[in-house]
Amino acid sequence: MEDVLDLYERAPREAVARICFDEKPCQLLGEVTPPLPIKPGKPLREDYEYKRQGTAVILLAYDIDTGQRYTQVRERRTKKDYAQFMQWLTSTHYQHVEGIEVVQDNLNTHAYGSFYEHMPAHKARELCQKLDFHFTPKHASWLNMAEIEFSDLDRNCLQRRIDSLEKLQSQVAAWQQERNSKAVKIHWSFTVNTARETMARKYKEVNESNKF
Repeated sequence: MEDVLDLYERAPREAVARICFDEKPCQLLGEVTPPLPIKPGKPLREDYEYKRQGTAVILLAYDIDTGQRYTQVRERRTKKDYAQFMQWLTSTHYQHVEGIEVVQDNLNTHAYGSFYEHMPAHKARELCQKLDFHFTPKHASWLNMAEIEFSDLDRNCLQRRIDSLEKLQSQVAAWQQERNSKAVKIHWSFTVNTARETMARKYKEVNESNKF
């Protein structure tokens, strides 16, 4: 945990980017009965019945220094999708930086091995040398700022029914463009010292000599 918090507290370094990465599965849902349109004093009304149209996954990287976020919508969440997203992210948005520190959860697809399995060895090695992984602890995904981004995306876009991959891509792209145009940054206040104070009992369970 402190590894991630240290990264957040650290001052930005020249030529090194800091991003938070996460993925969000989504259900694609269609209407059985057309919804009633919005009228003065009445919101859009949807029938309780819906039609399942498959699933999709949103991949998101949030840059904590620039307030920019970069997304892709894909059909699934596999090692190949992860490797392709990271390759696209680095080559499209971070080709001029020397390194990228990545905060992410410890999912089995989030590994350097995913690069070697799905791209030539020299390309995989380049990515491994450029990306420095920082994993959130088990049951502590809330330490990942990308979760805050997904919370905003959920409130503003994903509460409605979306029945196709193309429509989901359009909605996510519009959300991304709006937030990026404002360079919205997350104010993070949970520090290493805060963690030690609020979780002093847990620290002592690990090592009785820990006293804060």
